[in-house]
Amino acid sequence: MRHGVKLNHLGRTASHRKSLLSNLAIELIKHKRITTTLAKAKTLRVYVEPLLTRAKSDSTHNRRIVFSYLQDKETIKELFGAISEKIANRPGGYTRIIKLGKRVGDNAETALIELVDFNEIYGGKVEKDAAPAKKTRRAGGSKKKATEEGAASTEEKAAE
Repeated sequence: MRHGVKLNHLGRTASHRKSLLSNLAIELIKHKRITTTLAKAKTLRVYVEPLLTRAKSDSTHNRRIVFSYLQDKETIKELFGAISEKIANRPGGYTRIIKLGKRVGDNAETALIELVDFNEIYGGKVEKDAAPAKKTRRAGGSKKKATEEGAASTEEKAAE
């Protein structure tokens, strides 16, 4: 029985699972989004998010720890370079899983897992709307003042 066991073994031995998740994490970091099965995507999120948190503070110790998981120098450079700059202000939740439906061959649930800050469709709109707009306490208050001032100036002209 699997009482309280939260790790999905994915039907693999420990060594096979470790190399599978390492390879999936490398591809996710390189390409910013990958398509895989839903079970692998959910397990990959648990695997890769602590690595992304480590990448936020660039130190030799963190680089060595992440390298022990990924074993790919180019991926480490990408992770501690461009990715760490984008996720610096995010407190967590670096990945997004989108269900895609069933795969044709074996009817497996497929999903797209992506890095949240590298999606131009969702992220682009947020950054453009982030510019602070002028806030007023009452709607139309400035228009009312402008019309009263305009009316006062026309009354003064009429009195002259």
